[in-house]
Amino acid sequence: MNLYVTGNTIKQLREQKKMTQAELADKIDVSSKTVSKWETAKGLPDISLLEPLSVALGVSVMELMKGDAVINQNRSANLLRSKLYVCPICGNVIHTLGDTVISCGGVSLPALEAEAPDEHHEIQIEPVEDEHFITVHHPMTKSHYISFWPM
Repeated sequence: MNLYVTGNTIKQLREQKKMTQAELADKIDVSSKTVSKWETAKGLPDISLLEPLSVALGVSVMELMKGDAVINQNRSANLLRSKLYVCPICGNVIHTLGDTVISCGGVSLPALEAEAPDEHHEIQIEPVEDEHFITVHHPMTKSHYISFWPM
């Protein structure tokens, strides 16, 4: 996947916000000429400006780099898009509900892949009144256990 910020994307997002080049420039502490250069493909924003630029334009850095703004009209998260990332250096666990680029300690982290459950590790769901009781029957022995990353 090629990720880069295009001048067309910046211009489109700026115009959607009904901002002038000068107003956008003021928000991120650059000159209006700089914004003009970006929008006319005569230059690109410095990497240190991506976060302030995305905030000013009301999109995530990923949306800014991909060129498509995602309009979230959901009122709840889709757990089917849930992803976990674990840093091998510090043990941090990051949970996201969609695609993202995660790095920790300078290491780019891939999303963890879920293992398929076997008959001994299936999730059991039992309706209880207007809620659900969820359990996993997992024998805990010295050779068979659930582990967690140290903090």
